[in-house]
Amino acid sequence: MSKTPKPPTKKEFDARFPDDDSCLEHLMRVRYGGRFRCAGCQRQAHYHRVKLRRSYACEWCGHQVYPTAGTPFEKTRTGLKDWFFVMFLFCTSRNGLSSKEIQRALGVTYKCAWRIGNRIRQYMGYVDGDPPLGGSGGGAKPVEIDKAFVGGADKRGRCDKKVALGMLEREGDVIAKHIPDRTFKSVGPLIAQHIKPGSRLMSDEAKVFAVIPRDEYRVETVNHARGEYVRGDVHVNALEGFWANVKRGISGTYVHVSAKHFQLYLHEFEFRHNLRRHPHLMLDALLLSFPQAAS
Repeated sequence: MSKTPKPPTKKEFDARFPDDDSCLEHLMRVRYGGRFRCAGCQRQAHYHRVKLRRSYACEWCGHQVYPTAGTPFEKTRTGLKDWFFVMFLFCTSRNGLSSKEIQRALGVTYKCAWRIGNRIRQYMGYVDGDPPLGGSGGGAKPVEIDKAFVGGADKRGRCDKKVALGMLEREGDVIAKHIPDRTFKSVGPLIAQHIKPGSRLMSDEAKVFAVIPRDEYRVETVNHARGEYVRGDVHVNALEGFWANVKRGISGTYVHVSAKHFQLYLHEFEFRHNLRRHPHLMLDALLLSFPQAAS
């Protein structure tokens, strides 16, 4: 049985990206390539670096392109090496990376560190995407669905825990969504959007899952209230494991997450879970997935 490849080390990262210039060159090659048609003069051209700017100029007419445009690094004064290093830390962390940790690592203000972390979490969600789960074919895997209540505490008779819906394909990806409440009005559209019709669904006996259309999905449940957690291959244990990791990260690393930004943190844990068997590819997935720049 082959071992899971290890993520890159700090030494390997520094050798690959020793300074801001190497990071900008990487963005230029990934987004534009080495030679392409200039939008200014319409000629095939090589582009050379413009001194003191994060841009490259056409060899013929001087038209400039900015490799950071349309990326998380657009309009930032923070060095690209610092951004790349924080992405490296996100990919090598198990339970997340707090703004205070980013602040200490980079020597920036807390406000700057918080912004960098949130932009990277947003980008993780873009890179990971939400491909549909399950299916009705013979090789289709069952999909576990379950709710989770994350963070918060009862204060003055009010519970401020965030509610999330998880959908996990066995041996595959997970999709986690922040929902306003536990009603089928919130849950039903997400199931229809992210799980293919005809899929075999597994859940507990929560009321919200009892009204899933049986003519569209094959629903099987376990009764947690009666101490039933596994019946044959029917269980939601894989999804429970994902929720346990999310809750450890929120309570141990982030301590508190507001409802406004909760989905971004779910993006982060979802990204790491879905690439858990390929940790050596996490950083490359972030560094090679920028929106294709128009040439």
